[in-house]
Amino acid sequence: MVQEPVLECRNITKRFGSVTANDGVDLSLRKGEILSILGENGSGKTTLMNILSGIYFPDDGEVRINGRQVTIRSPQDAFDLGIGMVHQHFKLIRIMTAAENIILGMDGAQRLHMAQVEADVQKVVSEYGFALDPKEKIYNMSVSQKQTVEIVKVLYRGAEILILDEPTAVLTPQETERLFAVMRNMKAAGKSVIIITHKLNEVLEISDRVSVLRKGRYIGTVETKDATVESLTEMMVGEKVVLDFGREDPVHPCPRIACRGLTVTSADGLNVLSDVTFCANSGEILGIAGISGNGQKELLEAIGGLRQTAGGDVIYYPPDGGEKQLTGMDVNEIRRLGVVLSFVPEDRLGMGLVGAMGINDNIALRTYRDGKSFFTNRKTPHNLAKNIVEKLEVVTPGYTTPVRRLSGGNVQKVLVGREIMAQPTVLMVAYPVRGLDIQSSYTIYHLLNEQKKNGAAVLCVGEDLDVLIGLCDRILVLAGGRVTGIVNARDVTKEEIGLMMTGISPEASGAQATEDEA
Repeated sequence: MVQEPVLECRNITKRFGSVTANDGVDLSLRKGEILSILGENGSGKTTLMNILSGIYFPDDGEVRINGRQVTIRSPQDAFDLGIGMVHQHFKLIRIMTAAENIILGMDGAQRLHMAQVEADVQKVVSEYGFALDPKEKIYNMSVSQKQTVEIVKVLYRGAEILILDEPTAVLTPQETERLFAVMRNMKAAGKSVIIITHKLNEVLEISDRVSVLRKGRYIGTVETKDATVESLTEMMVGEKVVLDFGREDPVHPCPRIACRGLTVTSADGLNVLSDVTFCANSGEILGIAGISGNGQKELLEAIGGLRQTAGGDVIYYPPDGGEKQLTGMDVNEIRRLGVVLSFVPEDRLGMGLVGAMGINDNIALRTYRDGKSFFTNRKTPHNLAKNIVEKLEVVTPGYTTPVRRLSGGNVQKVLVGREIMAQPTVLMVAYPVRGLDIQSSYTIYHLLNEQKKNGAAVLCVGEDLDVLIGLCDRILVLAGGRVTGIVNARDVTKEEIGLMMTGISPEASGAQATEDEA
């Protein structure tokens, strides 16, 4: 007997000007199930969830809760109907406690009885297996604890349907497993959960069914037990995609860029990097893993001359021998030294590209100080722009259209393409496929492998450990601004990297396991 859905979307359509984000989408959610929503960048997943959570209102179609047609015009309407959404970017007040954040915006009378509120929050925490102290301040919490506050917030307010947007994006494997355990407890308690994620292995592990959207349209729903990574990818893309990173062994690797005791401080004098020492070799991809905010951004900026260092050295080893001291140099001084270093920063439009300029002008920025072509093939910026647009399938009205008008994924393609076209000896990329669909992501992976084959030292900061393990040769792990390990990507597991991301070395982990067994 097929269970009646607790939530239905029927023919949901949402337009933004000439763009149709959702085009006649149908969707159903059963009581006590975990439903994954899959789709490439721009497929309409987030728009549909924003309609269910009251942020957007559909142009056509209807939403039904327990068989009854409802109108959701605001987040409060959604809450009243038992729908709660946990967004990828948390909305918490740092100086307040967990309990104070959970009741924020509710009836003010509750503030007079905080002891009872804390007791009620603790009851929710215990019921579903969370690890949270209702009295703890947000600024003392880890990322996973902050996420827990957001989830408890919607449960406390009576949500029967929970929508989780990329909930594992910034979690370690161990934190992900704890979240999945909580989700299973919620399912056992009769809650219905929708999860938006791009990690297909997690989809197969946690969900009961998977619904797929493509270019704003509903493609279909399958039972997870009948799905594979390959079948889900084909549903998303519309054709078979070869999911192969193309990693080969490094050929004649030799030192190219090294840090020795590198220390970087923040504006308030605190160390964001402490005594970081490692060497990146030519012809290899060195992955950099860590929970967001543990020094990845500062490390790349310090190497690239974009951030002052407080101690230590950055050394460059040219292909023709010798070594060059880069410590204390800015970007232009590094270039004048003859070091061909390319950098794809995390902040695409803040640091990487000028939003008001078109693709042509952003390509030309790479060389304008020289007054001549910086690139080895000597093509004009327009020809290079054309090459990038064609090779990476950048969707743009024209080469002079301001890049800020492009989607996030297309902005990322322009930035990555420009830096790779420089034929660097050192290429640093931070989250190079963030916002890209599967096909474009694998195109970027293959481009990084091409740079590796050309002899470049590639430093790649990533958040998906499956990708880092499959793409990289070695992985450097940062925790609290310190190096907690450098491992061979071919021999390490996600769990081992996850422990190092929390500051536990593999050796310490093994010792602890021995003690526990004893």
